[in-house]
Amino acid sequence: MGKVPGYRQINGTWGQLWWDGELVYELSAFESKIKPDREDVQMAGSLDVDSKITKVKCDGKFKIKKVFSRGQKKLLDAWKAGTDPRSQLIGKLADPDTKGKASERVVINNVWFNELSLMDFEAGKALEMEFPFGFTLSDVDFPDTIPVQEG
Repeated sequence: MGKVPGYRQINGTWGQLWWDGELVYELSAFESKIKPDREDVQMAGSLDVDSKITKVKCDGKFKIKKVFSRGQKKLLDAWKAGTDPRSQLIGKLADPDTKGKASERVVINNVWFNELSLMDFEAGKALEMEFPFGFTLSDVDFPDTIPVQEG
């Protein structure tokens, strides 16, 4: 593969997020990640230490500019009622400079929320809200990916 020009690097400005089917227009950041827990494995007859995945933890967070009370009352009411609501998040990257206008999309089901900020503000600052979440590995799909392409 040849040199990739800098303008092909994806710009996060074009990222989008859907929360339970609704586009979150006020999105400012999105992150989801998978972290395997590993145990060291020492094999007999060798000094090598290898590793074995024993479990996988998935989590993430997204930040929105404070424009609406998005999701706050829904989560608060559910937790007050003793229920644990689950959501679907769909993240998409589709930078117009991507060769062939390719896009990348991740679909995460069975999303639970780990924290809810009821109110947080500071005079003279534009407000944002952060939503930390968790999910299970088996509930993730990558239906669209950006293929490696020449030039």
